[in-house]
Amino acid sequence: MIDTKKYLEAIHEADLEAVRAVGRVLSEVAHAVDAIAARLDAGGKWINVGAGTSGRLGVLDASELPPTFGVAPRLVTGLIAGGDEALVNAVEGAEDDEAQGAEDVKLAGIRAQDVLLGIAASGATPYVAGALRWGKGIGALTVALVCAPHSHLASIADLAIVVETGPEVLRGSTRMKAGTAQKLVLNMLSTA
Repeated sequence: MIDTKKYLEAIHEADLEAVRAVGRVLSEVAHAVDAIAARLDAGGKWINVGAGTSGRLGVLDASELPPTFGVAPRLVTGLIAGGDEALVNAVEGAEDDEAQGAEDVKLAGIRAQDVLLGIAASGATPYVAGALRWGKGIGALTVALVCAPHSHLASIADLAIVVETGPEVLRGSTRMKAGTAQKLVLNMLSTA
């Protein structure tokens, strides 16, 4: 029989590890805030792009800004691999389509003065890589928010926020510690 309280204590400790991991990268977050703010002040827009949990968090954070801060609905938006269907259902293989990532940001109308924030716990999601490459190719500011050191996405982006959260309390579930860390950083970026 599982001791429920001990199980919850383990999850809580993992959440605290995520908070501490974010604390270790506040300088990188601050640098990204300043760079993003400069683009927005110059008339740019900001697009979060991700797959799975990371994509959902990016869309969620962007969708909270108009009602919370009264910003224009299209100032900050989110794209998720697999489109709106992927917000509530798994869209198998969508995260592996690098060309679709590029096409989606192109269709979203990203321009050189804009910001593209790629979010992926693994730091290797092809959909996000395609989006970042395309955005960087046209001169947009590209930022990677990842939870894996030495990641592919961090090497593509102009700026990288690498929140090393370590192994998950539930093996393979990046919606937990990595997702918590990503949500904390997204809150910081969009609020600041």
